[in-house]
Amino acid sequence: MNAISPVAMLEHRENKSNSSDSGAGPAGDAVLLDAYSRAVTGAVDRVGPAVLHLQVEAADGRGGAGSGVVFTPDGYVLTNSHVVAGAKRLQATFPDGRTMTASLVGDDPDTDLAVLRLAGEAPAFARLGDARKLRVGQLVIAIGNPFGFQATVTAGVVSALGRSLRARSGRLIDSVIQTDAALNPGNSGGPLVTASGEVVGINTAIIAMAQGICFSISANTVEFVASRLIRDGRVRRSYIGLSGQNLILPRRVVRFHDLARDSGVRVEATSADGAARQAGLLSGDIIVGFAGEPVGTVDELHRLLTEERVGKPAAVTVLRRADKREFAVVPREGAPGGR
Repeated sequence: MNAISPVAMLEHRENKSNSSDSGAGPAGDAVLLDAYSRAVTGAVDRVGPAVLHLQVEAADGRGGAGSGVVFTPDGYVLTNSHVVAGAKRLQATFPDGRTMTASLVGDDPDTDLAVLRLAGEAPAFARLGDARKLRVGQLVIAIGNPFGFQATVTAGVVSALGRSLRARSGRLIDSVIQTDAALNPGNSGGPLVTASGEVVGINTAIIAMAQGICFSISANTVEFVASRLIRDGRVRRSYIGLSGQNLILPRRVVRFHDLARDSGVRVEATSADGAARQAGLLSGDIIVGFAGEPVGTVDELHRLLTEERVGKPAAVTVLRRADKREFAVVPREGAPGGR
């Protein structure tokens, strides 16, 4: 039997390794690129026909533009509240050139969402997915009309989940999706889509002067808000009639009262006809609890003032000087941003 030199054995192993690596070389790169391209083009083929360009004519004569997506077979459209705010006339244009008017069903500035209704038959509609199934690093595609360039597609990944974003009304929007899929003015109101063609978010904001930091309202928030807007034309939230600011509490106070937070909400003022004043809250009181839940910030208080609280007594725990007291407050339905 002929002997094989160590050098020959090494060369033999390298050749065998190279020949078995199907992902290496130009052919392997092409396969990977085709798979990525197929995912993006497939999603665009499914959702793109339902994405529309919105031309907005405001009551003061000014014009604006944005994006939207049809999400029901009977012509309901999702977009951003800030896109249609103050609109007198709305015109929708689809990628196939079809144009029709749209009317505002309702909007919710607290989540920057709005629902429109088309005056005619939509050529297509997209389906809402479950954003809770998203994973960081997952491929997502944004479709919209940045700077009026209709049916523009950008792709990226989910950068983070569970972000919070401040709405123009002052409330925090929870469970926001962060993505690096490029968004520009005009993308607002357009869909964020998975490779399977499900809408998992409505694109809403970018961080000025930053690259690759963009945000979408999660489809689960969208589904809840849209159902309320279609049913009632608005989203009901409770309101107790006060203005306040966050206040860090001294450690000795936190320990003495066994508080779950090291901060509270100092009441700056109460509305003359508001539930807080009627219950006996005063300026200078520090709210540390609401309905049995700890309160450390204004945002935590906002989250607890839900639709279900309207008209139902709730215990508000406050610090007044050295005492901890409870007051029974009956929240009312409030305006956007109210507390």
